[in-house]
Amino acid sequence: MAVTLKNPEGLTTVDLYRQLSVATGSKLVFIAGQVACDLDGVTIGKDDLAAQVEQCYVNIGTALAAAGATFHDVAKLTVYLVDWTPDKMPLLREGIARAAAKLGTLPTPPLTGIGVAALAGPDLLVEVEATAIID
Repeated sequence: MAVTLKNPEGLTTVDLYRQLSVATGSKLVFIAGQVACDLDGVTIGKDDLAAQVEQCYVNIGTALAAAGATFHDVAKLTVYLVDWTPDKMPLLREGIARAAAKLGTLPTPPLTGIGVAALAGPDLLVEVEATAIID
């Protein structure tokens, strides 16, 4: 595997993600921000952050598969959340857990969450982008 995830001593352990990824592969995969749209472009989970997070992660999984990769190859995720407040954390966790169950893996690479005013469409609550490294 080209990516090793770690929670190094001296940094807080976060169950949602690992603080560090060490990449040794030779092929970089950059996945554009994925929103909660299905194959037909229909928004999944209007007004439901957990459902939208789940769909974003599933879409990332689809993109990874097209590159010959899985979530085990992801070195970094960036999550953009509309009108983010800390009280929405349980919904983020729920969406990731539901995606993990669907994907058969717990996606825990380093994650940066960024609160934003809006995304490309009025019903979109979250967007997720990924960087992966494969051999």
